Amino acid sequence: MSLDDVVRNVKAKQRLWEKEIEQMRSCKFATICVHGAYTKEEAIRNNQGAVIEPVYTSTSQAFQDSDYLEAALAYKIPSWAYSRIANPTIGYLELMLAMLEAYGTKFKTTACCTSSGMAAIKAAAEPFLTEEKKGKKNIVSMAQVYGGTFQLFSERFAKERGIEVRWVENPGDIDEWKSKIDGDTCFAYGEIPSNPGIALFDIAKVAELAHAQGAPLITDATLSTPALCRPLAHGSDIVVHSVTKSMTWSGRAVGGVLVSKENIVSNILSDEAKQDFAGWVKLWPLRDSRACISPDNASRALDCLRVLPSTMNVLSENSMKVAEFLESHPGVEHVNYPGLASHSQHEIAKRYMRLADTDVNRYGHLLSFEVKGGHDAARKVLDRMRFVFGATDLGRIKSVAVIPAISTHQQQGEEGRKKARIPSNLVRLCVGAEDAEDLVNELKHALG
Repeated sequence: MSLDDVVRNVKAKQRLWEKEIEQMRSCKFATICVHGAYTKEEAIRNNQGAVIEPVYTSTSQAFQDSDYLEAALAYKIPSWAYSRIANPTIGYLELMLAMLEAYGTKFKTTACCTSSGMAAIKAAAEPFLTEEKKGKKNIVSMAQVYGGTFQLFSERFAKERGIEVRWVENPGDIDEWKSKIDGDTCFAYGEIPSNPGIALFDIAKVAELAHAQGAPLITDATLSTPALCRPLAHGSDIVVHSVTKSMTWSGRAVGGVLVSKENIVSNILSDEAKQDFAGWVKLWPLRDSRACISPDNASRALDCLRVLPSTMNVLSENSMKVAEFLESHPGVEHVNYPGLASHSQHEIAKRYMRLADTDVNRYGHLLSFEVKGGHDAARKVLDRMRFVFGATDLGRIKSVAVIPAISTHQQQGEEGRKKARIPSNLVRLCVGAEDAEDLVNELKHALG
């Protein structure tokens, strides 16, 4: 068999699988969460009928002859070859996440899974910061982002590489975005909602501003998950997630993902990179330095994703009850939760955050609140919690709480926290699946 015969043979089988996946795309969101790209035919054809995706822990793939080997390593046929670059179990997760992010749209998407959420953000951002772009370069990002993202942009990109970072301090103000995005903008960046300030931004309007200047919009939707918000459908070019968080609510896996739609906007990248950004990142920039998710972690993420809509629904309902209680408590100065009418971006949240296949708004399971009495009072509240874990984690089936000023956003410094509106008395609470009444009683006790 010649090399051309190998390519034709493998691609014919690939088209058959793609047709099966396309049938699954026509199903409802919850059904895609259960099955993803692992069809019955795929199970029988390649995995001896295993009902659940097998965990491929092998480091590499063997080939039947040199023609197959050459075609695979030249990327002429789909294969996995070596697990740093690709792996079947990871591939099933990537295909599922690509399908979920494109749900309800007609455009194609691809995904690249990474070892963590921060690895996904770095992998998504770096291609736009190439030295091949001459002249000044800037990034426009909302200031209210995760502490690791703030550090990546302000330390690694700004201080170490001289790239200007223009922080948007009021992400709900479209005029502030407009004043900072220009022809030298490499990309615009936002979270929906943000961690820990629970701020939002108008995806469609910011995407329009960025696209007018030839720049893409990258959106971190970790806290909403595709069950509540799918930014690509509203104009984003790339969406990133910490798969560690809400997607893998069990708390038993670490991972990240970047998902892109075809033909993203960019005046920097090549046509090949723009056409399939996530696939290009996976096979080229990350080929030699891949911070890849492990097959075991990918499998655990797949298991949690199967019930993502119902999980996010329950956790969101609990969070709303907790937020309403906190807003009425005399020991609390302010509550940040987009489901509350008092939230400054409540209308934006109503527009973008909705449980898949329903008309019901759900606002996620992260909130934060400012304790009366300042920083020392906030520490006492955290220390008095009994079953709520004090941990720099979120997205768990168990409730966890932390004070960002001394943990997740400590390295940001006082000036950076002020810019991001993170006061020292702010407690971040990620609400779990405990009974809402027990959660309220826990907070009553903690607040004294």
